[in-house]
Amino acid sequence: MEHNDQMQPNQPISATPAKPVQTKNETWEWIKALVIAGVLVIIIRWFLFSPFIVDGDSMHPNFFTGERLIVNKLVYDIRAPKRGEVIVFHAPEGKDYIKRVIALPGETVKVTGDKVYINGEELAQPYIQAAIDQAVKEGHPYNTLKDFPESKVPDGEIFAMGDNRPNSKDSRMIGFVPYNKIVGRAEVIFWPVKKISFIHF
Repeated sequence: MEHNDQMQPNQPISATPAKPVQTKNETWEWIKALVIAGVLVIIIRWFLFSPFIVDGDSMHPNFFTGERLIVNKLVYDIRAPKRGEVIVFHAPEGKDYIKRVIALPGETVKVTGDKVYINGEELAQPYIQAAIDQAVKEGHPYNTLKDFPESKVPDGEIFAMGDNRPNSKDSRMIGFVPYNKIVGRAEVIFWPVKKISFIHF
C-alpha cells in the first residue's frame, strides 16, 4: 500500500482552534493576579500601613482636620517610639488620637507654660516655635492650659502632647500612653494633593 504524502489540491486544512484555551489561560492568570493583589492589600492595610484622617485641631499648625495620613503600623514592632515622632494611638474613650511623642519611659517630664522640661532640661520644640514666637509678639503665652507637674514616665509608656498646646486633649489630661495602645507612626500626608509630603521629625 502506498502512502501519498502530498497535499491534494483544494483539500481543506484542518486544525484545532487554540483561542478558547488561550482565553481560559488568560482569565485564570487575571484571577490569580487579582487574588494576589487582594491579599497584598489586606496585608498592607492591616499589618503594615493604615490610612488615618485627622479630626480636630489639636495638631495645628502642622496638621489640619480632613488631612489624610499613612500610618506605619510595623515600625514599633521593630523598635520603641522616639521623641518628636507623630503617633496615632487608642485613647481611653475609644477614639484614635494623633499626638507627638514628648517624653520616653524612665524620663521625668514637666510642662510650665510654653516650656517643656525633660529630666530637668528644657526641650527644643522647633515644630511649634513659630507659634510660640507669634504668641509672644501678641503678648500672651501659646500654651494657656494649666501646667503639668514633674512626673516620671512609667516603663513601656510615653508622654504625648498635641502641637496645638492650648487646645489639645493629651497626656496632660488622659495620662501616659502605653506602648500597646499605639497604632503606629504617621509617615506621609497623602491628601489634599497639594500637601503630599513625608512627615519629618
